[in-house]
Amino acid sequence: MEKTQREAKWNEEEQADVDIWKYILGFTEMAVVRCAIELGIPDTIESHGSPMTLSELSSTLGCAPSPLYRIMRFLMHRGIFKGTLNSQGSPGYAQTPLSRRLIKHGEHSMAALILLESSPVLLTPWLSLSARVLDDDTSSFEVAHGEDIWSYSAANPAHGQPLFWKLWHHMIFGYGMHFLSYLSQIMTLMYSKDLLYFLSSNKDVLLQLITQSMAMSIQWDTTLPMAYIRSGQHFSFDYETDLCELQWILHDWGDNECIQILKKCREAVLENKGKVIIVDAVIEEAEIDELTDVRLALDMAMMAHTNKGKERTLKEWGFVLGEAGFSRYTMKTIHAVQSVIEAFP
Repeated sequence: MEKTQREAKWNEEEQADVDIWKYILGFTEMAVVRCAIELGIPDTIESHGSPMTLSELSSTLGCAPSPLYRIMRFLMHRGIFKGTLNSQGSPGYAQTPLSRRLIKHGEHSMAALILLESSPVLLTPWLSLSARVLDDDTSSFEVAHGEDIWSYSAANPAHGQPLFWKLWHHMIFGYGMHFLSYLSQIMTLMYSKDLLYFLSSNKDVLLQLITQSMAMSIQWDTTLPMAYIRSGQHFSFDYETDLCELQWILHDWGDNECIQILKKCREAVLENKGKVIIVDAVIEEAEIDELTDVRLALDMAMMAHTNKGKERTLKEWGFVLGEAGFSRYTMKTIHAVQSVIEAFP
């Protein structure tokens, strides 16, 4: 028994010697993937239409073969690209479903989000995460940049215009957009047939889409600085609607702001048949699945990049919904980072 325990202890120590390097060099994968996007490696192979040899790829990209080989070796080891033979029987590099997510303008591209998250502006606050933990009123982003993320992005249009500002509005706020556009964003970001099934099984949702093209829009006073709008006081609707949808919005805000926004939504939907649909992450602490790591990492991103934002457990969602005056809610778990919460007045 003692020998078995000693062996188990030794195996734990050996595994720790391996695992610690994941944290020492944890930034490496993001940096190398960013490099591949910036060089246009996925776009080049996709345009070529067949596997490319190292010589073909380096010549097309204008890269030195030796460092490019090392980059591709790293990415192939992680399954981002795969090695195969081209039509002449020479070894080459081929696309995978994962590498196609890195095409800059691909159908399921996540390249812009990777470039955003790996930008110096968003990387620096991670180094001040301890400040947020020591004092919950201290923002990691403010420690890094002297102001919160909304003020910074409004004051630095050079950073926002081709990437930061546009992407955050497109993915997070979506102001002035109807639900059809939201649905397109959700399907593109989540690639989930489960959500389409959920919508198709709710005839009232489809009826709204068909008959009204979702006569609802969320309006932000875009003449005001984002630092002022963030309070939620200028969050309003044009008119009453049967359905209000919030996708990747509420996780940016603390409970007080969420409650304020949800109260406005509750006022906008019709009392007897209206509903609010929230598409956001739900952290299931008791049930761990393959997406739990992503949800927990997103929660850390909210801690690093926002003042009070967070990913919530179902109990925490229930709290803000109850405080906003909703009588009941249901949750639909789909095979995606987000879940779908239906809240009823």
